[in-house]
Amino acid sequence: MGNTSLRRRLAVVLALWVTVIVPAAAAAETLRIGYQKYGTLVVLKARGTLEQQLAPLGVTVQWVEFPGGPQLLEALNVGSLDVGVAGETPPVFAQAAGADLLYIAHEPPAPTSEAILVHRDSPIRDLAQLRGHKVALNKGSNVHYLLVRALESAGLTWRDIQPVYLPPADARAAFERGAVDAWAIWDPYLAAAQAQLPVRVLADATGLADNHQFYLARGDWAARHPQRVVTLIAAIREVGEWSAREPQQVADQVAPLLGLSPAITLNAVQRQGYGAQPLSPEVVAAQQRIADSFAALKLIPKPLSVAQRVWTPPADGEH
Repeated sequence: MGNTSLRRRLAVVLALWVTVIVPAAAAAETLRIGYQKYGTLVVLKARGTLEQQLAPLGVTVQWVEFPGGPQLLEALNVGSLDVGVAGETPPVFAQAAGADLLYIAHEPPAPTSEAILVHRDSPIRDLAQLRGHKVALNKGSNVHYLLVRALESAGLTWRDIQPVYLPPADARAAFERGAVDAWAIWDPYLAAAQAQLPVRVLADATGLADNHQFYLARGDWAARHPQRVVTLIAAIREVGEWSAREPQQVADQVAPLLGLSPAITLNAVQRQGYGAQPLSPEVVAAQQRIADSFAALKLIPKPLSVAQRVWTPPADGEH
């Protein structure tokens, strides 16, 4: 009798677990966001407004930092992230590799927030003089396209330089010890180098590249959660508008997260573009030009269509 009574109690407990605990676990959802040491997502993370908006829906937010767009989009591709941010070039390489990604929004151009640096006493005085020299860059990052366009503007080709593919921290170390002659880099690494190292800007992206920032989502996640995408874009746009109005507050808030001084951070903050919006035909066309350029240079295996990977916002009332 004792064993029968015990089995009955266990059966009741198991039934309660199945009917209460399991559905609760199934209902829980985590939005996994990849970000980098720059941009509006850093501010959104610091302010916590997205968490406040999603909490009533039973959604928590997990933030994951990456050193660059290529690494972030690889995580997106393998399913470790739902959404993230990257510059112009990483999505092209990711799409060419077959990644299931969608462009969901972009920020306005920010051409002064990426540049090609040389040492202050370097004999290299213009872009044409990069011929034969070693240039450090993060392969597949936004500065990859900047360097391509900069070389073209000087009548050079990719074969005229010696690219050295390194992530930002390693590239800075190589640049400091003189192992490379130039360094293509973006903010806030750019702002930090300008403040901390004896460098000259050989060229920024002005007149060469728009340097858009793109927000991207896994295609399957965006298809399941269109309203989550709408909420996220609205939150990014709202905090971006605040950032544009209050750059000093942004710098003071974000500097400790970046491990940089408020002055360095402010320089990077003021060079960003703010105001996330769905992609316009003009932005799609600009991104297509980048894809076509890389296909022509054989940096990606075949041509691709950017327009096929642009997310379409849901119609009003659609869920």
